[in-house]
Amino acid sequence: MLVLLGCATFEEGGDQVVSYILDLTERKRAEEALHQAQAELAHVTRVTTLNALTASIAHEVNQPLAAIVTNANAGLRWLARQPPDLAEVRETLGRIVQDGHRAGAVIGGMRALLKKTAAVTARLDMNTLIEDTIALIQGEVGRHHVLLRTELAPDLPPVVGDRVQLQQVLLNLMMNSIEAMKEVAERPRELLIRSRLDASGAVLVAVQDAGIGLESQDLERVFQTFFTTKAEGLGMGLAICRLIVEAHGGRLWANPNVPCGAVFQFTLPPQD
Repeated sequence: MLVLLGCATFEEGGDQVVSYILDLTERKRAEEALHQAQAELAHVTRVTTLNALTASIAHEVNQPLAAIVTNANAGLRWLARQPPDLAEVRETLGRIVQDGHRAGAVIGGMRALLKKTAAVTARLDMNTLIEDTIALIQGEVGRHHVLLRTELAPDLPPVVGDRVQLQQVLLNLMMNSIEAMKEVAERPRELLIRSRLDASGAVLVAVQDAGIGLESQDLERVFQTFFTTKAEGLGMGLAICRLIVEAHGGRLWANPNVPCGAVFQFTLPPQD
């Protein structure tokens, strides 16, 4: 009896058959180890990035908590009236519920970013994802006196991907832009987030800053593992961002911004 493996036939039980099967087994193990290493590195980068976002997390959670206290005090005042203004109390309680849900959503988003879970593919609205990510960095934006603007094209087609991974890309690019403007004093610190369709019909997102910029020889090197332009940088963030974007069928690259700063852009194919 003959066994067909690959493009050749070998006699069953032959040494060549065993060697071929062992080679496939080792290759499969190597691929699984690579995927595991990539997942571990992506998790480390998420935790490192969120460590820098502590002020933003506190800011975003404190806002709804402060609103809950304010509304609760208002509700007590409405109840203390003679007779109690139950309509105002009902409205105030509704605002407290909304603020509670908002605080829970912030915490849930942070937990999702920190958790090391398998990729979950879903239909995503890129503009909504951008706005959700901007909400996470408002503390950093205020602390570094950054003027953040958006130009989000309406009616963009949805993309298909993992929400946590794509938010990690956006978070990393935005935080890098803010850090690139920390030492800028002679011009406004402007951060512009844009979305649109490119000529091929792909969804394009651009993160543009007015920071220190990149040297021409570094435009591609910044995506190499362990290369960094920051003294405290690990050199992993952009490498993992490119890995994530390419795994989603897209492309990530950098260009100089005119007259100063840098623009990081990525594309994602629209849902078919």
